[in-house]
Amino acid sequence: MNDIHALYALWKEKAVADPDLQTELSSIDGNDDEILDRFYKNLEFGTAGLRGVIGAGTNRMNVYTVNQATQGLASYLNATYDKPSVAIAYDSRIKSTEFSKSAAAVLAANGIKVYIYPELVPTPMLSFAVRRFHCKGGIILTASHNPAKYNGYKCYDPEGYQMTDEAAAATYAYIQKTDMFDDVKTMDFDSAVAAGLIAYIGDDTVQAFYDEVEKACLSKDICAASDLRVIYTPLNGTGNKHVRAMLKRIGIKDVRVVASQELPDGNFPTCPYPNPEIKQVFEEGIRMVSDFPADLIIATDPDCDRVGIAVKNGDDYALMSGNEVGVLLAEYLLSRRKELCCLPEKPIVIKSFVTTDLVTAVATHYGAETVDLLTGFKYIGEYITKLEANGEADRFVVGMEESYGYLSGIHARDKDAVVASTLICEMAAYYKAQGKTLLEKMQELYSTYGMYLNSLQNFAFEGAAGMQKMADIMENLRNNPPKAIAGYPVLVVADYKTSTVTDTATGAQTAITLPKSNVLCYTLPGGNKVIVRPSGTEPKVKIYYTAIGETMDDACALTEALEADMAQYMK
Repeated sequence: MNDIHALYALWKEKAVADPDLQTELSSIDGNDDEILDRFYKNLEFGTAGLRGVIGAGTNRMNVYTVNQATQGLASYLNATYDKPSVAIAYDSRIKSTEFSKSAAAVLAANGIKVYIYPELVPTPMLSFAVRRFHCKGGIILTASHNPAKYNGYKCYDPEGYQMTDEAAAATYAYIQKTDMFDDVKTMDFDSAVAAGLIAYIGDDTVQAFYDEVEKACLSKDICAASDLRVIYTPLNGTGNKHVRAMLKRIGIKDVRVVASQELPDGNFPTCPYPNPEIKQVFEEGIRMVSDFPADLIIATDPDCDRVGIAVKNGDDYALMSGNEVGVLLAEYLLSRRKELCCLPEKPIVIKSFVTTDLVTAVATHYGAETVDLLTGFKYIGEYITKLEANGEADRFVVGMEESYGYLSGIHARDKDAVVASTLICEMAAYYKAQGKTLLEKMQELYSTYGMYLNSLQNFAFEGAAGMQKMADIMENLRNNPPKAIAGYPVLVVADYKTSTVTDTATGAQTAITLPKSNVLCYTLPGGNKVIVRPSGTEPKVKIYYTAIGETMDDACALTEALEADMAQYMK
C-alpha cells in the first residue's frame, strides 16, 4: 500500500495545476479515512485504461493521473512505431474536455501527431477516426454509464478496438516508470495546434461515419413510409446530434427528444445513474407519451456506445433486455438479408459468451455460425479485423454483448449505439408494417426456440476493503466450487483464469483456447448456466444466469432459486 501521508503532503505541494484539487485536499486535512481512499493505491491501468472517481489523489481521475497515463502511452508508442499518431475524443462528463486537451498536449510534447474532435462525440466515432487517419492509437475520455462522480480514460490500438492485454501491459510498464509530477512532458495546447502537432477533426469525418452507418441499413423505403413514433434520449451525453442525424437519413420522421436530457451535462440531473439497462432513465421519456404516444423509447448512454429500449405495451411501456434486443437484431438482419438475397455465404454472428444462447439458436436457423468470445467488445473487434485480413469481412452480420452493446458493419471496432439505434428503429418500422411490435416479435421467437431467461446480479464492493473482498470471493469459488446450485448438480466447471474445463462426474479436463480471464462458469442440467466474474470497470462482482423453462413462470422461478443460492457466496 502507498505511504498515504507522504503522498498527501506531496500533492498539497505540487498538485497546483487545477485549483479544484487544492480545495479538495485542504478539505480532508486530518481525515485519515478520506486520505486513505484517495492515496492507498494508484488507479489501475486495466481493461485498456483508467476509470475512477474524479478528484485529488493517486486513486482518482485528475489531470495528473491522466497525464501520467498519457506520458506512458507516448513512451510506448514512440518505442513501438515510427512517427505514431493518436486520435482523441471525449464525452460530456465533468472534466472530459480538460482531460482530453491535457492528454493531447502531452502527446504533442512527445512529438506525436494528434487528431482531436472539436466537440464531444460517441465512442464509436473515436474507433472510426483511429482507422480513418491510420493512427497507432486512440484515447477517449469517458466513464460510459457510471454515475456522475466518475470519469475514465480508454486507449485504443491501431485497428480501432480497445488496446489488447499485451499492449496495455506494455503501456502500463511505461506508466509505472513515470513520475506524474517530474517526468511528464507537456506544452501549451493552442501552441501545439498552431504548430500543426494537434489537428481538429473536420465535419467530413463525421459525414463519412454517417455514410458507413447507413450501409448497414436494409429497409429505408419502409422507414420513409412508416408512421413509427420514437422518443429519444441521449441521457445528457454524446448521442443527440448523431443518432438524430441517422434517423433522419433513413426516413424516420416522427422523433421527439427528451428535453431535460437533450443537452450535454456531466451531472446527469434527471438520471443519476445514466445506464440504459435500468428503468429510471426512461421515466422522463415515459412522461411524454400522454402527448406523444410513441411506439418506441430509445436511450443511449453518455458515450453512446450502448442503447436500451422501451416498447409500447398496451397503456404501458416494457423495457427489453440487452439479450432480447440482441436476439431481435440477429433475427432481423439475418432474415431481412436472406429476403433481399444479400446474406453472405457462411455468415457469422459474434457474441460475448455471457450473451444468451438464444442468439445461437436463431443464427443456426439461418445457417450462420455463432462465435462466442470473452466479455469485452475488443475481442469482437479483433475477430472482425481477422476476418477483414482474410478477405472475409462480408461474413460478419452482427456482434453483441448482453450489456446493451451492438455493432453491425465494419466501420468501427467497438460497440456502436448510433448504428444500433438506427437499426432498432428500422426493424421496429419493418415489423410495424406487418402489424407487430418488437415485443410481439420477441414472443414469436420465444415460441419458436424456447423460453430463455437471462438475468444479471451485481454485488458492489467499494473502497480498499471492497477490492480485497472481491478477490477473496473469486478465490473461494475457485478453490471450493459449488457441487450444486439451487438443487441442480453442477455438471461442468469452466475456469477461464486457469484455462480449464472440468467434467465434475469424471474429473476429466479440457483446455480453453480463449485468453485467460478471471471468470468461472457453472453448467447445470438442461442448458442452464451460472457465470461469475468481477467487473473490469466497476467495483462489482457480476453473476449471469441462464434459466430455460417451458414457460416464463418456470424460468423465473428457476432464476430466483439460482440467485438466492449464489448470494450466499457474496457475503
